[in-house]
Amino acid sequence: MNKRKALPDLCNREVGHLSPRNFALRLGSSEDLVLRLQLLRNLQKHRGCVNAVSFNADGDILVSGSDDCGIILWDWETGRIRLSFHSGHSNNVFQAKIMPHSDDRTIVTCAADGQVRHAQLLENGRVETKCLAKHQGRAHKLAIEPGSPHIFYTCGEDGLVQRFDLRTGAATELFTCQPIKDRWSYMPVIHLNAIAIDPRNPNLFAVAGSDEYARLYDIRKYKWDGSTDFGQPTNFFCPPHLIGDQQVGITGLAFSELRELLVSYNDELIYLFTQDMGLGPNPPDPVSPKSMNSDASEIGFSHGSVSSQSKMDADEKVTPQVFKGHRNCETVKGVNFFGPKCEYVVSGSDCGRIFIWKKKSGQLIRVMEADKYVVNCIESHPHTMVLASSGIEHDIKIWTPKALEKATLPKNIEQRVHVFDHIHWFTIGGGYDDDDDDNIMFDDDYEVDMSDNDDDEEEEDDDDDDDNDDNYSGYIND
Repeated sequence: MNKRKALPDLCNREVGHLSPRNFALRLGSSEDLVLRLQLLRNLQKHRGCVNAVSFNADGDILVSGSDDCGIILWDWETGRIRLSFHSGHSNNVFQAKIMPHSDDRTIVTCAADGQVRHAQLLENGRVETKCLAKHQGRAHKLAIEPGSPHIFYTCGEDGLVQRFDLRTGAATELFTCQPIKDRWSYMPVIHLNAIAIDPRNPNLFAVAGSDEYARLYDIRKYKWDGSTDFGQPTNFFCPPHLIGDQQVGITGLAFSELRELLVSYNDELIYLFTQDMGLGPNPPDPVSPKSMNSDASEIGFSHGSVSSQSKMDADEKVTPQVFKGHRNCETVKGVNFFGPKCEYVVSGSDCGRIFIWKKKSGQLIRVMEADKYVVNCIESHPHTMVLASSGIEHDIKIWTPKALEKATLPKNIEQRVHVFDHIHWFTIGGGYDDDDDDNIMFDDDYEVDMSDNDDDEEEEDDDDDDDNDDNYSGYIND
């Protein structure tokens, strides 16, 4: 916190003009803390790329999932492993989350094999996992209904959005995401990469994937008897200059506590939309091809965009905030908010760095080296200024504001782009292909002993495809 601001705030708190809670929020969102973020530790145990990191509701446990098909629960403050087990997936784990109000014993996962799985941590230290449903193709993301220990949603490259209720174990196929009408002849479905639920109104959720639109849906419009078609969004979001651009897609979505929607495009930029920036349930039809000079061209990105000039003129006053400087081309990257009131925006990059911007102004204030290759996942702690990151390397990095000196931006932020033949996560229109197995780093014999000894014994799973072989033992460290 700026010293000139900290002293008056402290005085106001002491005389009762500023509540302790608001004082803590102002202190917690201080730019000074962002500039002092430093690597606390590396969490090392996985034997493949770490594609999923997520804190529990209390923030004391971090769960991770990897190409090795393993799930690990970490005490991130000490670096100790609390539990690890084989997920039951046969391919790269893309998302793993702990259900709230479950005593941290219920974990849901989705993966490149298309499966959506439920893992239950039993009292005897063992873990029981089972498959709830399957997408036809990779299932990249899932979203938990805020505060619910039972309800979550998934999306996949088959365009299908499913809703799960763990009380019954039932999966409801809500809809298959369709492209806008003029693309039906050559684009049967939207291959979905991201899903997010509005924390202020859990009835609303957004999905996005292989076209330029983030689509907002209202679950209250779904008829549980299947009597109506639920596939029509209530709102579309897209920057005006990208409307009609068929070269872009979306890899990441996030809602803020203020109901703002953050959208990360592949080979383009990140945009922040407020609710009044929506295009409505029927987005405008692009008229004629034009070469639009977008902000993307300033950092070397350009697309031949098709746009309605009249639409751009109409939306002049509601242009979304843009965040630029990173590069998102090679993998399916997430995007997130950071800070007690979502004051900052964070993203990974193909250059192996973490980028942090001020949300209001879009100003880039921090760039941190975080992976030798690519940073894919950035997870914000639910209560404090702590970040967890992961990427192509096999570890998770924990960042805390403990540096003695404030960091400054590099003078020349060069894009160190690494291309790997084995990365197939962002193959728009592609599904899971068994032939890709040779390029995926995982081992069927995942270590399930939970001690920190690297010489842990391995337990074999004789048949990963046997539906009856869903129990994997684990031991909790005291």
